[in-house]
Amino acid sequence: MTPETPLQTAKQCRHYAMCKIDFLGTGLCPPGQKKHYVSYFPQGRMDIYAALREDKIPVTGRLVDIADTCTLCGSCDKQCYFVTELRPLQVMEALKEYVASYLQQNKPVAQSEDDPILGEFQGIVGKEWASSDPAVLISYAHDPGPFTGTQLPKYVVLPESTEEVSRILKLCIRHTIPYAVRGNGSSVMGFVFSPDGLVLDLHRMQEIHIDTDNWLASIGPGVSAFDLQKRVSEYNLRANVAEPAALVCANLMCSGIFSTYSNTYGTAADNYVNAEFVDQEGEVFTLNQRQAPNLFAFQPEELPAPGICTRVDVRLHPKTDDEQGMLIPCSDFVEAAELARDLAQRRIGLALAVLGLEYISTFISPTKEIAHRIKHAFRHDLGLEYAVLMIGDRFDAQAVKSLGIPVIDQKLLSLITLGLPRLIEQEWLELLREGEGRLRPYEILCRPEMMPVLEAALKPSPEALAGAVEPDLQGFYRELYARPEMTDIVWLNDFRIVSSRMGREKHIVAFIVYVPLDKIAVVEQLNQEFYRIAEEHAIKNDYGFLTPLDLGKRAVLEYDYYMDQTDQGEIERMQKAVVAAGQMLEGMMQEHAGVRWIKYVFNQGFSRKESFLYS
Repeated sequence: MTPETPLQTAKQCRHYAMCKIDFLGTGLCPPGQKKHYVSYFPQGRMDIYAALREDKIPVTGRLVDIADTCTLCGSCDKQCYFVTELRPLQVMEALKEYVASYLQQNKPVAQSEDDPILGEFQGIVGKEWASSDPAVLISYAHDPGPFTGTQLPKYVVLPESTEEVSRILKLCIRHTIPYAVRGNGSSVMGFVFSPDGLVLDLHRMQEIHIDTDNWLASIGPGVSAFDLQKRVSEYNLRANVAEPAALVCANLMCSGIFSTYSNTYGTAADNYVNAEFVDQEGEVFTLNQRQAPNLFAFQPEELPAPGICTRVDVRLHPKTDDEQGMLIPCSDFVEAAELARDLAQRRIGLALAVLGLEYISTFISPTKEIAHRIKHAFRHDLGLEYAVLMIGDRFDAQAVKSLGIPVIDQKLLSLITLGLPRLIEQEWLELLREGEGRLRPYEILCRPEMMPVLEAALKPSPEALAGAVEPDLQGFYRELYARPEMTDIVWLNDFRIVSSRMGREKHIVAFIVYVPLDKIAVVEQLNQEFYRIAEEHAIKNDYGFLTPLDLGKRAVLEYDYYMDQTDQGEIERMQKAVVAAGQMLEGMMQEHAGVRWIKYVFNQGFSRKESFLYS
């Protein structure tokens, strides 16, 4: 469903926190950048507006300030449309209008009651940075996950230092206050809630210190993957990071961080040199201390977090000036997985992944409609089902091309991306049908002599791509896609801004599983079982990606289910599907060595990868 009213738009917010990073160069929401609370970012205002309209919160002084400080700059429209095609500016306008009308009618503005414990928190972090105002709390109370519901905290506190985190935890212990730690909340699986307790929002702790001598970045827990990558790229370095809005410390704690570079750069303990924590008692330790808890160890069970990570010394990696990316089209999963495994074992490429059509079409398309149509064209007209992503230097590229297989190189992918509106038209397909005999259409597409023909047929340009989006955004899209990085395979893989589109049509529920890459039949069985369960529950689903690990001995697999977070029927079907998929995974782990659901790695991301990949 395409939202039509401000309330519908507000209730469709995915909570992916993309409005909290400046990934398009539009600038951040000014009050959000200054105030730090989620409530001052577009995501928070969406929650507040929906809660007001549904009589869940009163109008408070803080709420009035949140509405007043919005400048209606429109950056949120550009950011959110790029990711989800939502237009949140209408929600910002509706919120301001609601509050203005409320005040004009001389209705009461709710006042907060004196709270001695809140005063103690404010004594630690300052009056501005601890709140019990409902307009703040509601933005920390729910996400689109199928099991979470609304879980309103009693306090939200934003510390600025490790010392403040330590004092806050000791205060919680003294008053027996439960707490949860929040990064950017983009996990959207209910892990960052504390009903009637405290939420620690670490957004203010955004320090980054680069140590080029030791190839390290020492970062605070408020640093996002995008911002870290942007900073280290100034030194021609790369960090192994995940989704752009994910906070690196939290991501490392939860999953160990895996990316398409993980076959080369590793995962979990491979990603860092040292880390600082505040433990459950409020005491500070670092992993290099002899008496520190052994977080390198792994236990195959669900464990609580060992504490709050307040600093990580992240390993960095050099980039070369001849890096390039390519997609190798394949007609079936086994062909693609075997190729990725072979490249990994031969140490060809820095980044490797087997991408499915859902990801490929969604990532390169500016709208849902084009994504649907290009997915159909790839599958039914080109015979393309999967593609192996490879990023490497010129020697890696030469090695792949020497195999004599079709390759979508950087130039061809840029042409396809900027020519998408014409690519989905049927006329150009005649060009491929006129090709030679037994070649598959995608093989013809990749032939060098087709390049001038495709350029003439598709007329690729930023203007052509911009013509597919809503009229008032076309000027912005022309300027955006005139920037070379927007079609650059390496840059897009490093910063991952298009992967945020994976939840564009509906909220995504991702199943992540470590698998043995020498047993591709097992991986196929997992894909088939995920598909079967989703179809039985009438849930949209699709294969996501497979990334080799440890030089192709293992891999990480993602399979995705999709859910309309405002449709109660879909929510209930998703709940049943998730339970069924979990039971299936438990059985597969018992039956096949090397299969491990990431559920059992959660909160153990600082451990050695060998411990959970091979134990």
